[in-house]
Amino acid sequence: MQNKKLNIAFFGSSLVSAYWNGAATYYRGIVRALHARGHQVTFYEPDAYQRQENRDIPDPEYAKVVVYQATEEAVYNALEDAATADVVVKASGVGVFDELLEAEVLKLQSKDRLVIFWDVDAPATLDRVESDPADPFRPCIPQYDLILTYGGGDPVVNAYTKLGAKKCVPIYNALDTATHYPVAPEAKFACDLAFLGNRLPDRETRVEQFFLDVAAKLPEQKFIIGGSGWGDKPMSANVNYIGHVYTNEHNAFNCTPKAVLNISRESMARYGFSPATRVFEAAGAGACLITDYWEGIDFFFEPDTEILVAKDGEEVAKLLQGLTPERAKAIGEAAYKKVLAKHTYGHRADELEQLLLTTPRTAAAPSAAEAGAVVS
Repeated sequence: MQNKKLNIAFFGSSLVSAYWNGAATYYRGIVRALHARGHQVTFYEPDAYQRQENRDIPDPEYAKVVVYQATEEAVYNALEDAATADVVVKASGVGVFDELLEAEVLKLQSKDRLVIFWDVDAPATLDRVESDPADPFRPCIPQYDLILTYGGGDPVVNAYTKLGAKKCVPIYNALDTATHYPVAPEAKFACDLAFLGNRLPDRETRVEQFFLDVAAKLPEQKFIIGGSGWGDKPMSANVNYIGHVYTNEHNAFNCTPKAVLNISRESMARYGFSPATRVFEAAGAGACLITDYWEGIDFFFEPDTEILVAKDGEEVAKLLQGLTPERAKAIGEAAYKKVLAKHTYGHRADELEQLLLTTPRTAAAPSAAEAGAVVS
């Protein structure tokens, strides 16, 4: 079993577009690493939210991409197509017929087929399910062969275990060395502090506190904010809003500023152990990263040596005022060494492959006709 090459069907939001889809680079890194180990991945994604019109990449060589229409019939057709796979993955936040997919993929379980739920936003899922006993996903949790999560550490594992999960394992974000690496700086991204992230309800207040308020207090410094949705947000004159930044520009975005800021969504910070993809992207570009505080930072990087940590906007301002170009460079170089040694998608795929090959499969329940035949 250890040497078996798997055929994996993956239902996710999008592999080819990062438009309103922060999980795109995570999916790409994981899928590319699985392909490098000889596994075959078919990625099923709906034609929704203008993602196909805002692709970052063409169909990649490391996966077969199946784009289906946002209709119930198309979902069932995709499920039928996936029924020959060795592993079927339903990711959270597909955005189209999620409840249908979460229930229907379980019907594909067999003694030869693993069915997995992969939660790319476990804090949001758990908050929702725990607050609503009637949530339709709740009874599905104990039925999956395996729950994987984008992060969360013990708090998330314990929460899923309490909800009946057979097994829950975090597969953390990482660096995709094929796409994120140091490049020459670009003048359009030159500033003292840059932040990249879409405008989301449970991030906006923290962006105000850790970035916009800091910019207002430091009028002599230059700031850049990228991401979708910030166009009508009040900002001081020293903040340049540049809109959506395509993934092929992320390296220059990370390499050019004196420092790059990571701001977690509130739920991610509360659960901890949930480094955003951009943490590893920035480290992989050799950037000096300042992050808001969350439990588990030192599991990934050494504070003050490989990353700078701020508990509020005042601390961001102090760090920025005292940060010399020389220190910023040293922190970025240390982070780059750490991420290459410990946190690439190759490292994550080693763990994932073992899980896929060793997790017990759940034999499908017999149909009524089969059960009757056995009884007779």
